[in-house]
Amino acid sequence: MPPLPDSPLHQLFTRGIVPTGKLAGIAAALSLGTASTAYAQDEAAMAPDVVEPADKSETPIGAPSNPTAAGREIDFEANELAYDSENDIVTASGNVILRSEDQSVRAQQVTWNRRTGQIVASGDVRFVDEEGNQLYTSRIELTDKFEAGAMEELLLALREGGRLAARGGARQDDGSIILTDAAYSACAVVDPENCNKDPSWRITADRVTYSPKDSQIRFKGAYLELFGARLLPLPGLAIRADGAAVSGVTVPNLRVSESNGVEVQAGYYWRLADNKDLTAEAYVFSEAPPMVSAQWRHLTDKGAYQITGYATSSRRIGILGDAPTAQNDLRGYVFANGKFQFTPKWSVTGSVRLATDRTFLRRYDISREDRLRSTVNVERISDTSYFSLAGWATQTLRVNAEQGQVPFALPVLDYRKRFTDPTGLGGTLELQANTLAITRNEGQNTQRAFAGARWDLRKLTNLGQVVTLTGLVRGDVYHSDNNNLTETAVYRGNPGWQTRGIALGAIDMQWPFVGEALGGTQVFTPRVQIVASPPIRNLAVPNEDARAIDLEDSNLFALNRFPGYDRVEDGVRVTYGFDWELQRPGWRAKATFGQSYRLDKDQDILVDGTGLSERVSDFVGRTEVRYRNFLQLTHRYRLDKDNFAVRRNEFDATVGTKRTYAEIGYLRLNRDIAAGIEDLQDREELRVATRVAFAKYWSLFGSGVINLTNFDEDPTLTSDGFEPVRTRLGVAYQDDCLEMGLTWRRDYVSSGDAQRGNTFQFYFSLRNLGF
Repeated sequence: MPPLPDSPLHQLFTRGIVPTGKLAGIAAALSLGTASTAYAQDEAAMAPDVVEPADKSETPIGAPSNPTAAGREIDFEANELAYDSENDIVTASGNVILRSEDQSVRAQQVTWNRRTGQIVASGDVRFVDEEGNQLYTSRIELTDKFEAGAMEELLLALREGGRLAARGGARQDDGSIILTDAAYSACAVVDPENCNKDPSWRITADRVTYSPKDSQIRFKGAYLELFGARLLPLPGLAIRADGAAVSGVTVPNLRVSESNGVEVQAGYYWRLADNKDLTAEAYVFSEAPPMVSAQWRHLTDKGAYQITGYATSSRRIGILGDAPTAQNDLRGYVFANGKFQFTPKWSVTGSVRLATDRTFLRRYDISREDRLRSTVNVERISDTSYFSLAGWATQTLRVNAEQGQVPFALPVLDYRKRFTDPTGLGGTLELQANTLAITRNEGQNTQRAFAGARWDLRKLTNLGQVVTLTGLVRGDVYHSDNNNLTETAVYRGNPGWQTRGIALGAIDMQWPFVGEALGGTQVFTPRVQIVASPPIRNLAVPNEDARAIDLEDSNLFALNRFPGYDRVEDGVRVTYGFDWELQRPGWRAKATFGQSYRLDKDQDILVDGTGLSERVSDFVGRTEVRYRNFLQLTHRYRLDKDNFAVRRNEFDATVGTKRTYAEIGYLRLNRDIAAGIEDLQDREELRVATRVAFAKYWSLFGSGVINLTNFDEDPTLTSDGFEPVRTRLGVAYQDDCLEMGLTWRRDYVSSGDAQRGNTFQFYFSLRNLGF
């Protein structure tokens, strides 16, 4: 039978109108948050119209510690109290409050039959159980154990935010509550402005069973309704009243792509225990064989790990678009990672990522990465020391890369120990030992070990100058073979055993000046650094980790502008520049600018195009502007020292609020580095993204990546200077309990069986249903 037109169930879920009276006030408050048990027990935290007497001239009557027939103590307060001695019935009227341990009842009237132990509460009843769930009804029967019995026209507000409304309900002998003609939703019935709103979704059911023992809510005859329209049945639906996950069917996903046609994804989630679960999913395609996936997650007393895998059998197309294989091949991907903390200092972290071929991840839209890294790392971290023993392996997914040339590193050992003022001269001394072994199946093999010490002393002069003195010494041992298999000669080094020594000294001075400017405070900090080192045998040893050198604002004042250990700048150089910052209410602006000068001329390890190859380097800088959380601009650049040509131009901007915003990113590298010398070639790229909110809960969004590199910038490309890589458009809806959207994406580049074309995807998620 449908709920009556004026029932709380009808008002809350059918028309979105909050019940009137005190029940309306409480329901409105609940729609903005969930109440805790402590809140239910604390009278001072309750709304005045619930706690205070209706007639303030009357004084509440209290009778603490009244034992029931079951021996349970019940405290109560009321404006009026009457006793029928003949029938042994106590009647409390006017803002009645009953408490027993972690439970409480508030009502307009309560009758207590001392002979039968039955308690009946009526009139704006509010019952709070020991879990903090709140029950609102017009009438409720309580046993002598202070447990709910029969109820009428009830609203159950769960502690985790969901709400159940029903025409009637009754408590069973096992403590469970059965509701009839019920509806469930996690949506608020008022918005943040306290205006009425219809819940965007609800679950209707003929019968709902709520079991307090395991916090389970089970539905029978359940249907999902979205914006008032009944969409699909939900057989066997069960949720947890405490918000914890529960086993069940996952929400299906729908997608249409050029490579696979129509895709339907669905699965099942098993909650095996509080610390482990398993999710299994199946994918059905109209243009490809089906695929399965599974994810196992486990939280142990020492750490956590997860294992995810995909598997299918399909014909594979080569990375260059060759004809598909004649028979189906087993294809898949596995990803596992985890961390275990055995003691406060010792831990193990690991990750494994493997794919059967280079196009599987992209074809099934799992990932767009061009390499998969696997690693394991044993660490010990204390206040003064660090130890790491690691190993790395990489699987390339790039079109033109040979897997045999990709190295794996095992072992990678690093140990550091720090001492504070060990000699009495002040400063900090750090000792370091490091080893590395790199192996290639079809390339050069390299082993390296070094030990070194670094001392830093930081002082503040009487004039406010910050002076830092640094000294570094290091001894290296290398061994390499198959050096001729490395195409770039400057990376090879000499085969066999090689040694080298490194000594470096540096002085760095910063002098900040603080003053008022433009209604705010500015800090101008000139900086000068001198670094000196004797000649180093750089070209005698292989270069494995210091290839992609480029002068930037981030490494301008680094002791070594190379990113790794295999190359170290020698000679004497002076680096000079400044930092500037302005802060005023709501605004902040920052700028960095600088250049370096090297006394010696010969530097074979610094090739043309890096900005460091001549005595005088290029100019580098960075500018940042921010206005509250509405505007943020960042510009990084490098200017040619001879003609001020822009060699690096990088711009990122974000403007707008969290709901409506626009982002733009632009990068152009114009370095003219010879092909094969450095890993990074010249390129030009534009990235845009925007989201526009409308109609309160709706938004339109879009993004795009455009390759602006032309043949002159990179001869290996055939681009005409405007080649879209990927674009995306979509519409989304998001409120307090529902998120859904439709997305269109177009890929413009084919790679094997990952074809260029359009992809459409529809998704939605419901709060408190584990979807």
